[in-house]
Amino acid sequence: MTQDGHSTAGHSTAGHSKAGHSTRDRIIDALMDLAAERDWDRIELSEIAERAGVTLAEFRDAFPSKGAILGGFNRRVDHKVLADDDKSLADESTRDRIFDVLMRRFDVLAPYKAALRRMAQGLAREPLSLAALNQAALNSMRFMLAAAGVETEGPVGFLKLQGAVLAYAKVMDVWFRDEDQGLSRTMAALDEELKRGGMVINRLEDLERMTAPLSGALHRAAERGWAMAKNRRTPRHNDADLDPSI
Repeated sequence: MTQDGHSTAGHSTAGHSKAGHSTRDRIIDALMDLAAERDWDRIELSEIAERAGVTLAEFRDAFPSKGAILGGFNRRVDHKVLADDDKSLADESTRDRIFDVLMRRFDVLAPYKAALRRMAQGLAREPLSLAALNQAALNSMRFMLAAAGVETEGPVGFLKLQGAVLAYAKVMDVWFRDEDQGLSRTMAALDEELKRGGMVINRLEDLERMTAPLSGALHRAAERGWAMAKNRRTPRHNDADLDPSI
């Protein structure tokens, strides 16, 4: 699946409430159903439990909050995207591999589009929820980039992840309004964000390579400083101290 041959399978918006049969799946699906019908801050825990067909005690064992349910939803989406990994793209460019992974993510999210669109509007008014969602998005993006063969460790790793999260959020705004079955506007927006992000990452990696010798020298100097400080704090002993019989 590439920019020129993107699959639009899975864009049906019906029947997702029966996607899973475990307690956790039923609760996730109940929340997503309710989120398509009403504002986020008007969804009560008791309503979720009733829609899922579980008791509040069972609900509490599965999730402690609505935010935690979103975390479970996010992990379920991650799993579906990663399970559908296309090994035939291994020889494609990094940008094409990222493009494929993120468009596959939109495919998985398609049945929940109405819920996510309405949810985004409500969560935009809750800074604490947004901060928690950003962390969940970082965790997801770490796996999405890994699936595309992109390294996310090291000094530049966090910047790559946060940049990818912000870029995906911008593209998602386009996706919310994209009614074309082929998602042409979404693909164009993602392609543009990947171009822009690629240029930024290249500059950051160049900077990392240029400053690596200095960073290494500073790290070694710091280690020597800690060792000297530790030696100064260590009590000195004479021979009598070491052998009380003398």
